[in-house]
Amino acid sequence: MGIILKKNVAKDSVLGIWEITEDYDELLNKAFLNEEEENTVKSFGNYQRKLEWLSVRVLLNELLNRTDCRIVYNVDKKPFLSDNSYFISISHSRQLTSILLSKTYKVGIDLEYLSHKIQNISHKFINENEWITHDNDKKQLHLYIHWCAKEALYKICDKQDINFKQNLTIIPFHVADKGKIIGVVYNKYRHEEFKLHYFTIDGYVIVWCIK
Repeated sequence: MGIILKKNVAKDSVLGIWEITEDYDELLNKAFLNEEEENTVKSFGNYQRKLEWLSVRVLLNELLNRTDCRIVYNVDKKPFLSDNSYFISISHSRQLTSILLSKTYKVGIDLEYLSHKIQNISHKFINENEWITHDNDKKQLHLYIHWCAKEALYKICDKQDINFKQNLTIIPFHVADKGKIIGVVYNKYRHEEFKLHYFTIDGYVIVWCIK
């Protein structure tokens, strides 16, 4: 399928989403990997993991219109571009892969496929200062927006000393198919507010932020 969304979200900042419909060989041919990257993807035992990993590289090439950018990771598995030309955040779930890039701002993005299992673990990431709707038709989405927002905050804050329930709070909001929310990060490194954006697409929720 390829890119289903490419959107400039701020100065020198672009968000892209790829729908994986290709098989392994198709994605491999589009990824333009170097030898080290080829060895990495071949080492994965899980076929879906191979597709996800390749789709990230293909989407990056499409967003930047170049094939020489390489993704590297620090010890906390936070991604960077080897040439430091952009800040980058990555997320994937089932058949969708997303990337948020910015030359100017730090970035965080998360996407998740909506499933009912989220209600079984909500006690692990929702704190007493947050509010979840009592409308059963909207509760699942409301919980997923909270989860994705906290993942995005975790990423933009470099994954440093963050417990989703204790250190991250989403200011109460009324859920819709898209909107803006405020998240607060409070730990030994910072006490800071972030504006986050969310939207839904084909049974998935995406939350992103830049700062």
